[in-house]
Amino acid sequence: MARKTFARGLLMVLALAGAAQADPLQRPARESALAAQRQITGLAAVGPARLVAVGQRGHVLLSDDAGAHWKQSPLPISSDLTAVQFVTSQKGFAVGHDGVVLTSDDGGQQWHKLLDGKALNELVLNQLQAQPASAERDRLLAEARRNLEAGSDKPLLDLYFSTEQEGFVVGAYNLLARTRDGGKTWESWYDRSDNTDKLFNLYAIRAHKGGLFIAGEGGVLMRLDAVRQRFVLLQTGYKGSFFGLLDAGEALIAHGMRGNALISRDSGTTWTAMQTGLQGSITASTRGPDGSLWLVDQLGRVVRSRDGGASFQPVNLPVGVPLAAVQATANTLVLAGARGVRGLPMPKE
Repeated sequence: MARKTFARGLLMVLALAGAAQADPLQRPARESALAAQRQITGLAAVGPARLVAVGQRGHVLLSDDAGAHWKQSPLPISSDLTAVQFVTSQKGFAVGHDGVVLTSDDGGQQWHKLLDGKALNELVLNQLQAQPASAERDRLLAEARRNLEAGSDKPLLDLYFSTEQEGFVVGAYNLLARTRDGGKTWESWYDRSDNTDKLFNLYAIRAHKGGLFIAGEGGVLMRLDAVRQRFVLLQTGYKGSFFGLLDAGEALIAHGMRGNALISRDSGTTWTAMQTGLQGSITASTRGPDGSLWLVDQLGRVVRSRDGGASFQPVNLPVGVPLAAVQATANTLVLAGARGVRGLPMPKE
């Protein structure tokens, strides 16, 4: 219960931060010389040189020098952003509060909105209404009606696009949708997961060895069943919330509260607890160009593995603030969180 309360509390804090703005879907993000020092929650590598960071109040930042300097991109909304992914050096997508999905066609310099929470709520409701009546359908339909009445208040928390056309977005209270045409149209998958009984928050979605996985609150860990077209629950024995997934090459890592992480070396069939050495909730992870694995936590601590996740060693860095995102390049480790984003020389030891 304490873990569930913590996870919902974390989501509430994020939601309140987004709600504090007036009409964020109608107001463009303000240009700020201090944007790189404000809260950043997502990072993505774009081609061999560019980095893109997203964060509060619709801030989108670009760096072409490994994180040493950042410039802000204009955005048509001011909703807090939570995650970003680039499929090519030009085509990218981002998600955030108020159910927003954004896309860029020029490496992150310009963005436009594809979806927001109002349209997503209507999509969920309309698709459920078109289905035959059943106990589960009626229960989900009642929840969808409440969501529509509440408005665009629920955040999308992560995304995964396999191509420029096909991708999924996930978010609060089991929000789940897919596009097959680059975001022009969307299909609700609200009722296509084994999370429909509790409607836990979905925090992360990642591909691994041809499979697609979702991790979330309350120990939810699911894998896409391509035949059934449904995300099916995996049994791990862990009941705490997962905040992230890391494709480690030959393994998949799910990480979450209080330094807990599990690793699977058989595409999610079996899972083993890991010794990360972290005490705070593990908020982000990345795989470096050299195959190194990195985990960061809400206490500002960083650990690295050079043996595929078999062991992790602490990395002493001048951080000390809550971290929310990490990206490793050949020569730089880029860290982001409550006090913005910055690139540090890649630690040698």
